[in-house]
This record gives sequence, structure tokens and C-alpha cells, in this order.
Amino acid sequence: MQGTPVPLDVESYPVTPEGLDLEQVHIYVRHGERTPVRVRMSDPPASIPADWQMCDTAKSFHETVAGHVPTVDDGLWYRKVVENRHGKTAEGLCLLGELTDIGKKSTYSFGTALRSLYVDRLKFLPQKLEDERLTYFRSTNIARTIESLQHIVHGVYPPSTCAPGTIPSIIIRNAIDENLVSNTLACKRLALLELKFAEVAVAVWNPRLKPLDMKVSKYIGGMPLRLDGTPRASGILDTVRSAAAHGFRVPPEFMDDDVIGLIESAVTAEWFNIKSEDGRRLGMGRLLAGAFRKNATQGPTRFNRTQLNFSCTRRTTSTLAALLCTFDLFDDKWPPFTSSVTFELFRKRTPASGLRALSSVWRRQDEHYVRMRYKNKNMVLPMCAEEGKHLPGSPEFCTLEAFQRRVEELTPRDWAEECRT
Repeated sequence: MQGTPVPLDVESYPVTPEGLDLEQVHIYVRHGERTPVRVRMSDPPASIPADWQMCDTAKSFHETVAGHVPTVDDGLWYRKVVENRHGKTAEGLCLLGELTDIGKKSTYSFGTALRSLYVDRLKFLPQKLEDERLTYFRSTNIARTIESLQHIVHGVYPPSTCAPGTIPSIIIRNAIDENLVSNTLACKRLALLELKFAEVAVAVWNPRLKPLDMKVSKYIGGMPLRLDGTPRASGILDTVRSAAAHGFRVPPEFMDDDVIGLIESAVTAEWFNIKSEDGRRLGMGRLLAGAFRKNATQGPTRFNRTQLNFSCTRRTTSTLAALLCTFDLFDDKWPPFTSSVTFELFRKRTPASGLRALSSVWRRQDEHYVRMRYKNKNMVLPMCAEEGKHLPGSPEFCTLEAFQRRVEELTPRDWAEECRT
């Protein structure tokens, strides 16, 4: 079925051309498998369960009482127990939108695959983490993304591989300050742009969805399937994809590639079809600038010493798909659970490289290249297609100069001011 998770394939990772050294990696990943964010299609004939017993809720938690020195008996002990709308509880009952046991497993597996690739195979990261500054782990402030990142970090650097006193941090920002997602909360202009894009999608795609009514309306209470319907087409796609990922029976019509493919095309057009330069700049410009923008004296604005930069997000619309759209690479498919977009920075070795050992890895006199990967594939950036903008014979390796030039174009000069106009 379309939307099936694509695990990180360590074995198929391509051999780097001779003379290129990996120097920095930026990874943006979607959270793991979760429950639907709302109850939909629970009535017959769809009968997708409203309550999912796929979450481990038997763990005990200990919170230190504020203002006291922790002791064995000093704290609050409790169990997290989920109660459904009927006032009933059950072992392992999930909340809506919660990371499930399957999601925990897949994100941990993603972390172990990262370790296998960047630690064991490429020798890029150290076997033992002794300096936390080599890594940067960040999540949006949503429970399922934080928990996903916790499992990923545990896979990359479990406690046994960390030096005493070295504990990886998971960095979180307040929603108003977030730049991992298209921040419509703080940027009203971006919110209006996204609303306009959605309205265009409704006008274009609702007529195309209408022929599906005879096949699928019986599963959604007799209602027509529309982008702005009740339930919304995006909600139906979410429920179907989440249910299928957890092994629940999905109505056969939604297993038909023609049916689900049409729904997916409509939904991705509504959510992700941001092709205006303003939308791309206000949505992803700050994120890209923070990671890749050139600083005249110190290289990038941050992360000079950081080798692995890892971010986990709640909304594919604002990160994975938006990044792909920004670079004109989006495949019009909803990014699967635990899918990721990776940017790898390489330096080309030269005979004089030893003389430059003390210089920043981002210094202009060195040749640097950026490779973008998605779903285990190298992405060839259209903006780097011209001769001189990529490594000769390897178009997937964009010159850092060409890449940063595009980032500069996408960087708002005054984001807050642009958001007000």
C-alpha cells in the first residue's frame, strides 16, 4: 500500500566518490507510527476501532517534589491510565495521536540504523559519545515527536556508549518561537498564504474526488469525500494510513491504488503545494538559514563543531514535504512515518588539505558539496543541474556555493516584519 514506511537502508547507502570526506549531517525525520488524531470510520461497515490498545501505559513515573533533595521515597509515584469516552479503561489504551508501541519500535530501529551507518560503517561519528557538542537533537513540542526522538537517540547513542556525565539533550522551543515547522501561529501572512493555497486545491480537486463517492461514502456516514468536507479528506487519509500501518483491516476500496492515490494527490495539493517564493521563504527560510547560511567570519550561523544535527517534527507539511517543495523535489506523496530528509556536507580533499586543517570546514577556499537524500535515494536538485554547480559526473552533489546562494534567496531579511505585511 502507498505510504508504507521506508526503513533506512544502510546496505544500499551509496559509496561516496573518491576524494570526498563527510563533515556534517542534517536529518529531519517524521515521528513514528501513531494513532489517528481523531476517531473516524469507527461505525460499520468500515469498523476501524475507535480505541487502540497499542500503547504501553503500565510504566511508573517518578517526579521529584520541587524544592526537595531527591531520595528513594521523595517524589510522586503514579501510573498513566487512559480512559475512553465511555469512562472505561484498558491495559495499553492509547490517546488520540499517541505514539504506539509500533512507532516506538520503528523510531528505535531508525536510531540503530543511523548508528550502523554513521558510526559503524562510515566511522563519521565516534563509537563513544564524549562530547555532547558533536550532536544536536531537537524536537517540536509535541509528545509523539519528543518520544520518537527519545527512541532515536537511544538507538544512536544508548547510555552504554556515552561517557560518564555525557547525556544527550533534546532541545525544544515554545510554539511561538518554532522554526522546524511553517509557523503560522507567529506568522499571519504565512497563515493567509496557506489558506489561499488550500482554497485553490479545494476548487481544483473537489470535482475530481466526486466520482469516488459511490465507492467510499458508505464508509464515512454517507457523506461526500471532499477536502473541506466532514470528515475532511485529509482526516480520512490519516485514519486509513494509521490503521493500515498497525495491521487493522481497512475497507478494500481504500486499498485500491487508484482510489487512495487520488485522495492522496488531493490532500497533498491542499497541504503541501506551496510554490510561491513568499510561502517558501516564510515557511522554511529561517530553518535553512540557521543550518546552512554563510556567515562572513564564522562559517554557518551555528553548528560549527556539530557533526550530527537531528530534528523530529510533528507535521510533515511544515518540514519534510515543505523542504522537498522548496527545492522542487516533492513527489506528491504523503511522507510515511519515520521517513526523513537528509542533507550531507562533504569536503573535497586536495593536495593542500593538510595546510587547511585548522580552517573552518565551511571556508570558501575549500570545495564543499551538499547531497540531499529522501527515501534512501539521492535527490538531484534542479537548481544545481547546470555545469559548474555540481560535482562533475555526480549531479546529486550540489556545490555548497550554489546551495547557499539558494538559501540566501530564501532567507527573510526581517521575518517578523514580512509576517505582518
